[in-house]
Amino acid sequence: MSIDVHTHFVPRGWPELGWPGAPRLRIDSEREATILVNDRDFRKIQDDCWDPRVRLERMDQDGVDRQVVSPTPVFFGYDRPAAQGVRIAKVFNDLALEICADPRLIPFCQVPLQDPDLACAELDRCVAAGHRGVEIGNHAGDRDLDDPGVVQFLQHCAERNVPVFVHPWDMSAGPRVERWMAQWLVGMPAETHLSILAMILGGVFDRVPDTLRICFAHGGGSFAFWLGRFENAWHRRHDLVGVSERPPSHYLGRFSVDSAVFDERALRLLVDTLGEDHVMLGSDFPYPLGESPSGDLIRRAPFLSGTARAKLLAANAEAFLG
Repeated sequence: MSIDVHTHFVPRGWPELGWPGAPRLRIDSEREATILVNDRDFRKIQDDCWDPRVRLERMDQDGVDRQVVSPTPVFFGYDRPAAQGVRIAKVFNDLALEICADPRLIPFCQVPLQDPDLACAELDRCVAAGHRGVEIGNHAGDRDLDDPGVVQFLQHCAERNVPVFVHPWDMSAGPRVERWMAQWLVGMPAETHLSILAMILGGVFDRVPDTLRICFAHGGGSFAFWLGRFENAWHRRHDLVGVSERPPSHYLGRFSVDSAVFDERALRLLVDTLGEDHVMLGSDFPYPLGESPSGDLIRRAPFLSGTARAKLLAANAEAFLG
């Protein structure tokens, strides 16, 4: 049994979103298309983004039993006015349910995180319609996950027993990161790392109930590697480092990460640091920087016991999904 908690979809077209330069899709062939942002090529995609039959075939090839299917972050629309953000979310959330009609595909919705009340309302609408969880970006503008409005939304998710998947997005731009795909190679891990810090040092885990089920993409960035650095800073300069009631290591066990680290040594560090109950298979399917075949790293890792391997491949995801 294997469950992939980190995959994305893109519909094969959607209504106009209502502003110049809004994301749209150019159909290049029967199987290929290009996402355009500000009328410029953003990403080439294939039919495994929108066609559930192709997706299910790929899952069978990879030995994946179920997928959590989340939005592609470029469509979050957090920088738009709140009313427009709601419309964007509804468009993609309703299309997601069409793509995820097969029970092997588990839809996660998106919400207008820039407005916590509207975000909570859209979450409730989506859960009632069949979504099983929510994917959020790791920040909304300059508001990180310790922002009061975001904390309000996370508290709502905990109350509704809805799992949350946090994905990095909107990475810093500039000449130094606009070559070699450095925004993806450096920016994505850094954004994820920063938002776990916001949850811990910003005192979010002190304010939200421990029933909140939250998972961070891309192995949690470099959090596991630098935990000792955070711990040392919290003790030595607690006047400057965070408002959390306890040191960072106290909050291990309050969150999970996916396994998209691509290296056995990194996976071992994740399991050693977070525990074998808090790492889940995540591939970033169907994008080219994702793991293929999905779950290959977990299946091949010799340090994992049979029990631990089963947890990482499926059991932890079953607990996360409830």
